[in-house]
Amino acid sequence: MREVESTHDRIEEEKRKIRKRYRGIAMEDLDVIPAKPKINFFDDDREKRVAVYARVSTDSLQQTSSYELQRNHYMDTIERHPGWSLTEIYADEGISGTSLKHREAFNRMIKDCEAGKIDLIITKSVSRFARNILDCVGVVRALAALPHPVEVFFETEGIHTLSRDSEMQLSFLATLAQEESHNKSDIMNSSIEMRFARGIFLTPVLLGYDHDEEGNLIINEDEAETVKLIFFMYLYGNTLSEISETLTSLGRRTKKGNTTWSTSSILQILQNERHCGDVLAHKTWTPNYLDHKSKKNVFNCAQYRKRNHHEAIISRDDFNAVQKIIQNAKYGHKGFLPELQVIHDGALKGYVVINPRWAGFKPTDYYDAISTIIKEPDVMPDMAEAATGEFDLRGFQIARSQFFTNAERMIATFTTKSITFNSVAVNKLETCNVELLVNPYTETLVVRCARPESRNYVQWAKRNNSKYQPKIINGSAFLPTLYELLEWNSECKYRLTGVKHQNEFGMILVFDLNDTEIFLPDYSAKEDGQDSSDTNDMQPIVSGNSVVAYPATWADSFGTQFYQQQYSHEATVFDGSKDWSLHSQGKNYQPDPEAENVTPAKEVYMQINTIIDTMKQEVSNSDE
Repeated sequence: MREVESTHDRIEEEKRKIRKRYRGIAMEDLDVIPAKPKINFFDDDREKRVAVYARVSTDSLQQTSSYELQRNHYMDTIERHPGWSLTEIYADEGISGTSLKHREAFNRMIKDCEAGKIDLIITKSVSRFARNILDCVGVVRALAALPHPVEVFFETEGIHTLSRDSEMQLSFLATLAQEESHNKSDIMNSSIEMRFARGIFLTPVLLGYDHDEEGNLIINEDEAETVKLIFFMYLYGNTLSEISETLTSLGRRTKKGNTTWSTSSILQILQNERHCGDVLAHKTWTPNYLDHKSKKNVFNCAQYRKRNHHEAIISRDDFNAVQKIIQNAKYGHKGFLPELQVIHDGALKGYVVINPRWAGFKPTDYYDAISTIIKEPDVMPDMAEAATGEFDLRGFQIARSQFFTNAERMIATFTTKSITFNSVAVNKLETCNVELLVNPYTETLVVRCARPESRNYVQWAKRNNSKYQPKIINGSAFLPTLYELLEWNSECKYRLTGVKHQNEFGMILVFDLNDTEIFLPDYSAKEDGQDSSDTNDMQPIVSGNSVVAYPATWADSFGTQFYQQQYSHEATVFDGSKDWSLHSQGKNYQPDPEAENVTPAKEVYMQINTIIDTMKQEVSNSDE
């Protein structure tokens, strides 16, 4: 009980002391030093360097008059106000206020503030200053925090930012201005969408065309010759750099009147569908109305195409051919749409030469190409009998080389992106450049030495003194199609074993695409309750850190039946006593129906020379 009373007394004593301390002292004992009286913003006649910021969202004539009215109004206001002197009128014309990007005058004004050249900024309203709340409030705060604080006065709203209660008002009004821009953006996009849906397209200026009184595109004959030259040169195999250098040397003018051409401007012309008479609307879209950054429209919003909208300069077939060439340029392809080459005679009859720089071929194209040479592929018997007097080897098998460790084994390793041959293989042919040929019926890949004029060569090795070192072959263009052709799993890596065939007429390497070792992806952990060993009927064998799989059918045999191997297609055609015609160029097959109407190479060459000669003559006449 005594302890409780003692605690209560102690608390009461503390309260008494607090009350006494906060009664304060007598006023006569305290000297008060008053603060500077607050000066009304409108009555402040101290000297100030004043800047005016004006922005109009378009550069139309109506907006020009609006800008002039603002300019004159503020010049009069500053002149009448005592102590104020005009530093500069900063103006951005035709620039949106939702972003600081491209607002050169605004950004220059802020730099002048940071340099201590400005005391006060006057602008018409919050929406003229910025339509982005983060930019608006952020800039105002930054200006107020400068060693020499800069005030912003928003005339319409009556806000001067160095006052204590300005930020809440400014934040609210900036939010309204930003949302107003959002609404305007939605309204404009909706209006454009309705125009496109009715086939009413926007047709901005374009090289090769002018606009008539109704806004329709009509051909500008002089500029059209430049457009034709660009397309024909690229179709013939000239690079973007070569085309731009040619146009610059000829003094040809861009749509803006420049005589210096860039590769990017050439590419834009080549990719513009209006040159073949079509219009495609909504090729790009703007996800964010604040930053105005346009992106390629990949099914993000509806697109609208109108064919034959206006007179074409380039045929649609030539235009489509150019687009395909552009898409395959990253693989090193140049020039006309390629054809598949099919060997029509010799031991390699029916083989297709792989084009390593074109991704446009499909598996069906390979079969269609072969069908132009061989209507019915030969089918070898599964078994054969021993000749009279010979030892009967029925039931015997030729063991697969994959089951043996052999330092002299030729190996090719495939992924969907690359092929690598081992050093044994590359030193057999003793050359750096080779051609790859495939026959999906016999499931074999042939490697032969490339002819000097070959356009389908790949570099599979580099020479180091007397030896050849393997080089990775980039197969991003053709390997996905080859995987599909052979029904391989795109997630796996395949290892093939090769055989050399040689006689007095030449040498080739043949790789079996059927009996392959398969390297599985990392299936070491079971997923979804499934055993990884069940994948694609392949049985994994762990070898070191790798998981190698073989087809389940191999479990019942060591290899191929002796007579099946003895009388196989490969053993029959590569008879050592015959001339195999290994360097036969083959027959061209064009799987693309559109390519039949593409301007022939000979005509393209003549057109290029004619156009360039005419342009040179025009330059010569103008100099006289």
